[in-house]
Amino acid sequence: MHLDTFLISALLLLIATSVAVALFKHLGLGSVLGLLVAGIVVGPYSPGPYVTEHVEDVRHFTELGVVLLLFLIGLEMRPRRLWEMRREVFGLGSLQILLTGLAIALYMHLYESSWLLSLLIGLTFALSSTAFVIQILQERGEIASRHGMTAFSVLLMQDLAIVPLLAAVPILSDTGKLSAEVPIWQQVVIVVGMISVVVGVGRYILPFVLNKLAQQGNREGFLLVVMLAVFLAAWAMDQAGLSMALGAFVMGMLLSGSSYRLQIQAFIEPYKGLLMSLFFVAVGMSIDFSSIYQQAAMFAQHILVIVAIKLAVLFLLALSFGFSRQVAVRVSFFLAQGGEFGFVLFGSAMALQVIDEGTFVMAVGVISVSMLITPLLVRASDRLARHADSAKGEAEHLLFPADQGEGHRRVIVGGYGRVGHTVAVLLHTSGVPIVVFDTRPDRVAQGKRDGLPVYYGDISDPDLLDAASVGNASLVVLTIDNGPVALRAVSHVRNAYPHVPVISRARDLEACGHLLKAGASHAFPEALESSLRLGAIALQMIDVPKDNVDLLLQGVRQDNYTLVVSEEERVSKKKPEKQYPHQGH
Repeated sequence: MHLDTFLISALLLLIATSVAVALFKHLGLGSVLGLLVAGIVVGPYSPGPYVTEHVEDVRHFTELGVVLLLFLIGLEMRPRRLWEMRREVFGLGSLQILLTGLAIALYMHLYESSWLLSLLIGLTFALSSTAFVIQILQERGEIASRHGMTAFSVLLMQDLAIVPLLAAVPILSDTGKLSAEVPIWQQVVIVVGMISVVVGVGRYILPFVLNKLAQQGNREGFLLVVMLAVFLAAWAMDQAGLSMALGAFVMGMLLSGSSYRLQIQAFIEPYKGLLMSLFFVAVGMSIDFSSIYQQAAMFAQHILVIVAIKLAVLFLLALSFGFSRQVAVRVSFFLAQGGEFGFVLFGSAMALQVIDEGTFVMAVGVISVSMLITPLLVRASDRLARHADSAKGEAEHLLFPADQGEGHRRVIVGGYGRVGHTVAVLLHTSGVPIVVFDTRPDRVAQGKRDGLPVYYGDISDPDLLDAASVGNASLVVLTIDNGPVALRAVSHVRNAYPHVPVISRARDLEACGHLLKAGASHAFPEALESSLRLGAIALQMIDVPKDNVDLLLQGVRQDNYTLVVSEEERVSKKKPEKQYPHQGH
């Protein structure tokens, strides 16, 4: 592709996605539906100009976004919590796949003579889209809700079900090699070997390498090593016949207890967001309306029947597992669409002549359009859930803020030096949930030894602030001894979370002025406060009444320390302010 053609295609894609996302967000339909529509507009099946004809290649590349998405979910999922969810994963998830697949297979047998082929198609349609569901839940802030975690449990089991479904395709083929020709012991060795590689890298090698890179302050190397580990895990699971996304999830879960967890999330989030957006666009580009139009009645019938079966089966199963009607409604409507794995499985089936091209086009169209209507189904579930019984424990959370408890009182502390340690200990001793960040691994390790939640991270990184859910915190305390970094942190918090107060340590009055101008609620000059404390003790030791001393200190602070500032400092304050980089103005 020539450079000018590439630039025009990129410009067309950016215009379509920007307009569509802005419009659909304004209408309250969400960005996912906007990206799907943008993909339809710039796809090869639209009447206007299109970006590329190689839609399948684009979709394969953008599936890396799904890999990164599952890695981030794994970062937030402790193994203990996953074990607690085993009833939903293996019980509800397994029954959903089997019963939904069987029901759809009975319907598909009306059009397919082979029972085995009908069952394969039914089980494939029983799967839902991990990418769509997780993205919508994150966008709505519901990933940690009761229905969000239940939906995720079912999706996790569906990822595990990919293995037998992939194995079934060549078995049904007359032209492909039978997977049964590979000895079962060899298949077991490959799976165990690849899982061992992932666990070994994630448990032992990766933390050691990240610690060395953090000590060197090598941000680029840190990011590249994390990316390498994620895609290595995805490749290893793919070689074992498992889902790439499942491999990334396992790698994330292995790092979920690491002090680097939130900084890793901050680094990966922008790349995940970009690739996921392109994934939804690629799905929209896959919808061939001309082929659908030729069998419009049959196509509409397939959509209605398959979606209805998935809704009914999952709703009844959720009720039988003790979930409230509200949760059952939401889970069933969230998981009513087809899954992106269907593109892979039906493509493989067509390549091995298990299904013909007409069946493939119809199946891909059903999956794509069911994804297209998912945001509308979610909105419908909101209305239906409001009429259902309220679910007890609906606000039970799994993600980071809940790990600290009492999210409305949580305090974020930037820096774990001598000042940060003192502040953190005082807050922790008082029963206030805290999260502490520092960029020095030795301080992070010391914090862990002190029994405090200290994580590796740059407090001035806006992505880290988002990963730490600063918007849900009650206070940010900056104790770092670095003026420019403190200014950036204050500016980012003030711009993104104006309702969260920020108090900061400062070296002197000049630094206080910069911090207050950047948006800090309070800034305290370290040297002057230490001097005032020393002077107060001196006065009390020569029998000056404590009330008089307290009034004197209060007056000095209210007068901006004018009484104790030297003539030289007064002169320097009148000079033009120094310009600090990245103040966020």
